Amino acid sequence: MRPVSVFGAARPLAIAHRGGALLGPENTAQAFRASIEAGAEIVETDVRLSADGALVCLHDADLARLTGDPRRVAETDLATLRALLPGLMTLDEAIFASAPLGLLLDVKLHEPRVLNPILAALDTADAAPRGLLGLRDIELIAAARRLSPQIAILALVPDPDSIVAARSAGADLFRLWQGHATPERLAAVHEAGMGSVIMVGQPRSVAEPGYPPFPVGRIDQDGIARVLALGPDAVMLDDPRLLLSTRTVTGPSSI
Repeated sequence: MRPVSVFGAARPLAIAHRGGALLGPENTAQAFRASIEAGAEIVETDVRLSADGALVCLHDADLARLTGDPRRVAETDLATLRALLPGLMTLDEAIFASAPLGLLLDVKLHEPRVLNPILAALDTADAAPRGLLGLRDIELIAAARRLSPQIAILALVPDPDSIVAARSAGADLFRLWQGHATPERLAAVHEAGMGSVIMVGQPRSVAEPGYPPFPVGRIDQDGIARVLALGPDAVMLDDPRLLLSTRTVTGPSSI
């Protein structure tokens, strides 16, 4: 399969969720710097479009949680977003702030038209070799693969058993939530020729049965031990130090 040059020898890789949301304000350069200093291999950030077409690094569709303002990101211009969130980064700024680490872009949009400006931003900054697109449906994965034969793609699809479909569409890696991560599913991911990424914590604001009792991105040392026993290629979490302090090199990866 395509080489993914950002991935090093240590396994599993530490992906700092929302830039390292327990190390600094989420999706900010401050969190990125802390994750770099902690030793993470990849920082993850979210990508949305502002009302005036700027690619911005925000997780939520609206500003309520972060600012108390109910307006939607897609209906708010960049200047207003910056006034409300002084630490806000555009995609270009996130590319710069993440260097030299890998950069996982969780694309919160489903329209294929957003792919071209994202790929162009990575290419302009010579960051495509360390970039990783996180895409949320099979059709978008296929569209991205048609646009770029080389860009690394992580399938963030909701169905944990759509492994073969994601690979057929062009994904290089497959995300499993911690509660869905079974030995059988990880084996299926690897058999399909993809790398496995476990996202820790709950996928919803309301706890679902069978999931660990932590919000998205959070985990304790017992949980890390159970995740490591599954043999994933990467783990996404808010504090990469929890993984880095317990990680051992497990040998060659399927990535």
